[in-house]
Amino acid sequence: MRGARRRLARTPLWLRLVSATLLMVTLAITLTGLFAVQLLRGYLIERADQQLHAAGVLWRGRVAPPPPDPGPGHRFFGLFHGVLLDAGGTPIRTLSESTDAYRPDLPRLTAAEVARRHGRPFTVESIPADGPAWRVVAVPTRAGDTRVVAVNLGEVDATLSQLVLIVAVGGGGTLVVLGVACHWLVRRSLRPLREIALTARDIAGGDLSRRVPLWAGTTEIGKLGRALNGMLGRIELAVREREAAAEAARESAAAAQRSAELMRRFMADASHELRTPLTSIRGFAELYRLDEDGDPLQTATLMERIEGQATRMGLLVEDMLLLARLDQRRALDRDTVDILSLAATTVIDAQMLAPDRRIELVRRGGGDGPVLVTGDEPRLGQVLGNLVTNALTHTPPGTPFRVTVGVRGDRVEVEVADEGPGFPPGVAERVFERFYRADPARGAGGSGLGLAIAATLVEAHGGTITATGRPGGGAIFRVTLPAVPPGHEPSGHEQPGHAGTGAGGAGQPRA
Repeated sequence: MRGARRRLARTPLWLRLVSATLLMVTLAITLTGLFAVQLLRGYLIERADQQLHAAGVLWRGRVAPPPPDPGPGHRFFGLFHGVLLDAGGTPIRTLSESTDAYRPDLPRLTAAEVARRHGRPFTVESIPADGPAWRVVAVPTRAGDTRVVAVNLGEVDATLSQLVLIVAVGGGGTLVVLGVACHWLVRRSLRPLREIALTARDIAGGDLSRRVPLWAGTTEIGKLGRALNGMLGRIELAVREREAAAEAARESAAAAQRSAELMRRFMADASHELRTPLTSIRGFAELYRLDEDGDPLQTATLMERIEGQATRMGLLVEDMLLLARLDQRRALDRDTVDILSLAATTVIDAQMLAPDRRIELVRRGGGDGPVLVTGDEPRLGQVLGNLVTNALTHTPPGTPFRVTVGVRGDRVEVEVADEGPGFPPGVAERVFERFYRADPARGAGGSGLGLAIAATLVEAHGGTITATGRPGGGAIFRVTLPAVPPGHEPSGHEQPGHAGTGAGGAGQPRA
């Protein structure tokens, strides 16, 4: 029994439904057929009994002495077989014979036996025994004799056999048609379950966006599909949130690691940069202490060098403090600034520092009005100053460069392009890193913070800064800032900044 249950549990649902349906239909057809055969048999036998009673009443009303020679009886063409018996049950005369080869196997019907039966029909076998059964009635006559009338049930049996055949053939055909229709209907009805199974397989494979199709909400499959989709939505949301939390944790850990690494690099580079002037100051101080003669000229020279190294160290500390403030995202002053005026002032200062260079200021895009941006004027001036100082420091003496200011759409662009030796693309990607120097020997030059400060300030103003260059083709530093929208009128406390007197010469080449 357990084995049968396990096999049944492994059987597909559609096969179980079709098999159960066909089994119940087969049982219904069988029971209906048996019931119909029994009803029809009872009805036909009742008709035969009525015929026997009618024949018995007819012959019971005839009173005639038996002839000396009975002779053959009247033939009723296979319908009735009639016999006249005496009181002891001995045949006296054959009243009628069936036209077929069979006759009833009558028991001994004495007068007492006939009286006991009260004229009720009964069934006897046939002679020969392979023949059909007979329905018999025994009727007493007024003369004390008994008339026995029998009817052949062969027609009844033939009719019932035909009915059984009809029921079997019709039922078999019905089962075949019903089996095909039931198989189609069950498979079609279970198709949503197969789609749900396929969806579940895809979801198990990792596709959490899959959903089961929606059917009518009044059906069981429709209610199941909506419940599953709701559950799948919550599961996907939970998984996405967990993945997002895990990704955020990984990014936070990576950011913390990068921040720690940057901090270590910053401390190492800052220590290196500060150690150089401190070492120089210590050395000059020892020389001063060892100078026994106290030569005033030498003493003045040592003091001048100590002062120079202290100044260098002070500038480095100021740059580091500025970067620390910028990293804290402190708010900048926001005013309307004329970037063209700032660029002119920066160019004039550079021309005074390097009179042997050709330094130009070019305005791109025409027009003679100011080029306005919103920002902190001293900090924007520091950006331009750092870029120009970088061009003065890292190009050979006499190398010309150009500062270009222009408007492109809703952005203001400032370019500082020199004609120096340039740098490879790999260096261009790192020039804005803190304490980075293209020279591996870390020779003379700045501290490596000027471009990093410029990049941080530009980013704080919502702009971008890029560096491009090629060996022997010069370097180009481009700053892009949001422009003041057209028609914007500066408020009373928000006037365009003008640094120096260089604005009047903006846009003109300067030798």
